[in-house]
Amino acid sequence: MMKRASGIGILTTTTFYVLCGCFGYAAFGNDAPKNFLCGFGFYEPSWLIDFANVCIVIHLIVAYQLSCQPLFQIFESRCSEKWRENKFITEEHEIRIPFFGAYHFNFFRLVWRTAYVIVTVVVTMIFPFLNDFVGLIRAASFWLLTVYFPIEMHIAQTKMKKYSFTWIWLKALSWACMIVSLVAAAGSVEGLVQSLKVYKPFQSQE
Repeated sequence: MMKRASGIGILTTTTFYVLCGCFGYAAFGNDAPKNFLCGFGFYEPSWLIDFANVCIVIHLIVAYQLSCQPLFQIFESRCSEKWRENKFITEEHEIRIPFFGAYHFNFFRLVWRTAYVIVTVVVTMIFPFLNDFVGLIRAASFWLLTVYFPIEMHIAQTKMKKYSFTWIWLKALSWACMIVSLVAAAGSVEGLVQSLKVYKPFQSQE
């Protein structure tokens, strides 16, 4: 079930982003707006734009939590190991919520995660071209984490025969995705260079 859900999710998001990227560039070229919702100069119908923005906020809240969990887990585990006697870090508190049962929380997690979110938001506001920087990181990590490592692990686990039909196609897919990542990284670097020329703290880039 998890495999099927992951496959559907990755296929849906990949299709959506490829369509937006390809059709947006085909229609507008380098003048394609970064915000497809209201970057074209019109805001009607307003209810549709508002609804789409609400969906984006919900998506980002969930995605932010998921993407940060490995960092949270590593940092909190190391702090718990280093300061085992500190109750602020290790002690769990239970809150009973009607109809939902018991909820366990930790003051250290609450403070540190809140501080992390505040810092990242402030950094984003200081550097309004953060999208280009994040794009560079994503381009670098996409091929390694999403394509290369999973393919290599699958080949090793299944003991796939070298130069077999499946082996060749998996390798071809890996190389094709690497080229896509390199092109995306080049675009992000170019965007960073252009943004730095007109950089102003706490002001969004048009």
